[in-house]
Amino acid sequence: MGPAGGALRGLALAWLLLSAGAALAQRAPTANPDSIPGQRPGSVPMPPVRVMSPDPTLPQGPPPPGTTNPGQHSIPATSNKPVAGIPDSVLVKQAQQDSIKLAAKPRGPIETTVHYVAKDSIQFDVARKEARLYNKADVNYGAMDLKAALITIDYAGHVMTAEGRRDSVKHKVVDKPVFKDGAGQYAAGKIAYNFQSKRGKITETVTQQGEGYVSAQSIKKAANNDLFGVRGRYTTCNLENPHFYIQATKMKVIPGDKVVTGPFNLVIGDVPTPLGFLFGFFPMPDKSRGSGVIIPTFGQAQDRGYYLTNGGYYFAPNDNIGVRLTGDIYAGNAQSFGGYGATADVSYLSRYNYQGAFNFRYTNRPPTQILSSSSLNTSLEYVKPVAAQTFWISWNHTPVARPGGGRFSASVQAGSQTYQRTNSLTARTFLSPTFSSSISYTKQLRYLPINYSVKLSQSQNTQTGVMAFTLPDISVGVARQYPYQWFGLKARPFYDQISISYNLVAQNQITNTVAARSLDGSVPLLGGSTASSTLPISFGNIGALLRNAQNGAQHQFGISLGSYTYKAIHISPGFNYGETWYAQRLDYNYIDRAQAVRIDTIHGFSRAYSYSANLSLNTTFYGTLVRKGTHKIQALRHKVTPSLSYSYSPDLSRGSAFQQLSFGRDVNGAPILDGNGNYISPLRGSNGQFLDPRYYSRFQGSLYGAPSSGAVQQIGFSLQNAVEMKVRDDKDTTGTNPVKKVSLIDGLDFNGSYNFLAPAFQLSPLTVSFRTQVARKLSLISNATFEPYQRDSSGAMLNRYLFQQAGHRKLARLAAASFTTSYAFNPTSGKKRSVVPRQVAPANDPALGSVGAPALYADYVDFDIPWTLNLNFTAGYITNAIPLQQRILDARLLPTSVALVQSPLRASLTASGDVKLTENLKLVYNTGFDFATKQTTITTISFFRDLHCWQVAGQWTPFGTYRGYNFTISAKSSLLQDLKYNRNRNVQYQ
Repeated sequence: MGPAGGALRGLALAWLLLSAGAALAQRAPTANPDSIPGQRPGSVPMPPVRVMSPDPTLPQGPPPPGTTNPGQHSIPATSNKPVAGIPDSVLVKQAQQDSIKLAAKPRGPIETTVHYVAKDSIQFDVARKEARLYNKADVNYGAMDLKAALITIDYAGHVMTAEGRRDSVKHKVVDKPVFKDGAGQYAAGKIAYNFQSKRGKITETVTQQGEGYVSAQSIKKAANNDLFGVRGRYTTCNLENPHFYIQATKMKVIPGDKVVTGPFNLVIGDVPTPLGFLFGFFPMPDKSRGSGVIIPTFGQAQDRGYYLTNGGYYFAPNDNIGVRLTGDIYAGNAQSFGGYGATADVSYLSRYNYQGAFNFRYTNRPPTQILSSSSLNTSLEYVKPVAAQTFWISWNHTPVARPGGGRFSASVQAGSQTYQRTNSLTARTFLSPTFSSSISYTKQLRYLPINYSVKLSQSQNTQTGVMAFTLPDISVGVARQYPYQWFGLKARPFYDQISISYNLVAQNQITNTVAARSLDGSVPLLGGSTASSTLPISFGNIGALLRNAQNGAQHQFGISLGSYTYKAIHISPGFNYGETWYAQRLDYNYIDRAQAVRIDTIHGFSRAYSYSANLSLNTTFYGTLVRKGTHKIQALRHKVTPSLSYSYSPDLSRGSAFQQLSFGRDVNGAPILDGNGNYISPLRGSNGQFLDPRYYSRFQGSLYGAPSSGAVQQIGFSLQNAVEMKVRDDKDTTGTNPVKKVSLIDGLDFNGSYNFLAPAFQLSPLTVSFRTQVARKLSLISNATFEPYQRDSSGAMLNRYLFQQAGHRKLARLAAASFTTSYAFNPTSGKKRSVVPRQVAPANDPALGSVGAPALYADYVDFDIPWTLNLNFTAGYITNAIPLQQRILDARLLPTSVALVQSPLRASLTASGDVKLTENLKLVYNTGFDFATKQTTITTISFFRDLHCWQVAGQWTPFGTYRGYNFTISAKSSLLQDLKYNRNRNVQYQ
């Protein structure tokens, strides 16, 4: 080569020497360690590292060789990309010849960007391929997030370690590692995680799985997030030192699914107990539904022996429906087998449409004695053994209300007559023998003023065995219409208030009660029964039940003539027309030979009508007393509202809805008359009097009854009073509300009526009612009934007024009265109570009685209120002048709780409340006393103790049929609902 080639070779050699020298100089040790920025004091001199400030806005040091993206909070991977500007002919040729596009190979163990941050500093060691993050370090790599005081990342071994730091002041480790991988979170003393294999080792870890907490001395994490622990603990207590836990040598945790352990034992208060088993299985379902086995509950009941209950299978085909099938079995005792039971629960949901639940329960148990609710406060009553097989069905369906759409709803409670009495767990369910069910569909037509509903209903009394079905109950209503709008007329004062309304009700009612037939209680009947009876509900009696059905339809037309005011008097006239349709009627025939009346049922369409007119007048006036000055009472106001109403309806007993029956006839069948043209009846009533020809309704005992058999021309009157005052408000310092209103009498009302066309007793009894509230705490309610007529020595009412009675003239006599008052004492009266959800499992609620279906929840116990006391006093009176049988009829004038039958005066006082003995212990009581019978009412004393993650509850009934006690200690979490101890003692089993 020539001189030019020699010169080129010299330049190339010089360039290589310079490059080698620069490389050697770059790898030489640093003479002064302090010259390295960010070097921690007292550290050993290290090879050159790059110190990056956590703040990207600050200047960054030069990047180590081979790194890219300086100043960014990410650790780049090594790039194998060829040098730019030099084409690779091989790659180009392959790209031209290969038509198949292969997937790109990963460029290294790091598959995504690693984000990191630290409060103190971040150091990179290029030679060791390590990164260290100091103080509040946080590394995020995909779905993995790690926080700790110190995090070290080893890129060569693909391992990331984290640990806390010891606080020299508090003498404890702080900023312990917290590791998140997907939905799982783990707190530990030290963590080592391989981000390539996604495996890790965690020491002194605590992680929450569902409602439980898992801790272990050492845990290995698999790539699929399964955990394998050594010397592990499982608990539902969220404290660092839990009150109780299940301790096992080996443990496997499948997050969101279950915890499986080897041999375990229960530890309470760090004291090991002998309670345990060879293995443990604790399901931890996630938020979505999942199918699986339901572990049964094991226990013992005195009446039925050892048992396994609520075991079965839960099937969830999707998130909108769930089916729970469970069974119970009881070992029994030496006398008999304990029986068995089965339950099917179905819950369903359609978002934004409806939700519901269906439940079917079946029990088979040996015959047992039944407690009667009539003797709950006395001795035990023995009723004949009942059938061993019982069932109960409940169904609830709730739609989501939508404007303009139909609404289908259902509430069903039905079952065997003896189910509640043989399976009830509380006195509450035992004392509720009446259940009702209904299924209905209602709709308002969108473009018409018409609404309709179709309803199926059923009612049942489990003590009397009476059942009634309404299949169906149809109602159609038309909104009030104004006729002038139909013809497009303009509103005029004369007719713009005239309106028409219409309602239709049609029913078909089936009942197993066969009503008694009677004619005024004195006419003998041929055949039939004079006493009502009850048919058993069975397939064999379906024909009799259908024949006993009552059906009909009722139309109601209302015509309102508007409301007018004349000198402060409001006048409202109206007219009503009603028509009733039936599919059968009664036909009466007097049989001379039998001297009795035969009643036949004739099937076919029949109708009855009625009409009436009414007029009401009312006004309101005030009496006011105003006091000037700075008096405490500024004003008094008396509000008086008198009203009069007039109604008229004709006598329809001569119409087609009634039949005339003459008892006395001659041989030709003609009525026998006396000299004055009156009927002569050979038939005498039960009290010996002769019976005149009478008119009897063809629809006696029917669904809607019959029209009135006598004319009514009645005036009703009422007088309503209310008294309130204005008082100066001393608490108001701004002057915006200087006075406030206080009600003295909420209502003092008088009501009565007078029927001009009634043959006797034209004046009705006068009723008086009074109600008020003192200081918004004490309520007073009183009712009284005064009668204006005389009574004879037997108690029968005479058609003579009391003011006509010689020697004892008076306007009226007190016939019946009732008085009720209640007061609620508590230190926070008038303050708003906070609504705090109860943190207990429903299955752990203590209940009186043996083991069976879950009991209803007890009333909520609020630990925020120190004490409460609720007093309720009820009294009633009925005059001694009324005989016993008449008292039974007149008892409807009084509240049910004080219906006076055996005694003219009855009073009772009940008390209930609770007392907070300690911060987490509360006593609940409920008792009362009946002054007439001199006996206490049902008395229960309960206590509730909150033990953080445990709860203790008990109930004691000291006397009565249900006397006994119940004690339960259990874990709050529903996952450990079987971790409990029940103790029941009841007089039923003694």
